[in-house]
Amino acid sequence: MTTEQQPTDFDVQHSEDSGRGAFFVGRAHERLAAMTYSRLAPEKVIIEHTEVDASLRSVGIGRRLLDVLVAWARKTKTQVIVSCPYAKAQFERDPSIRDVLA
Repeated sequence: MTTEQQPTDFDVQHSEDSGRGAFFVGRAHERLAAMTYSRLAPEKVIIEHTEVDASLRSVGIGRRLLDVLVAWARKTKTQVIVSCPYAKAQFERDPSIRDVLA
């Protein structure tokens, strides 16, 4: 990532299949960062893991993934449970996103 690029320059994609989903950024069929979840109920998911490629670390991509997931949860009225240490720390630091927590 060049110094001119910001986390918002990356399109976050979303996929879900058979109760497992991810919000991710990538290029050329390669995921460079992903936040994965499992669906526990029709309107409840658990964030399990966040992984960011070394080339994108420390620039806010993990938080961008979480922000997109939170916006999706609000729009779809999905409640979120967190087991991922990164996501858990972000929810603890930022009360403005806790409204989606189960």
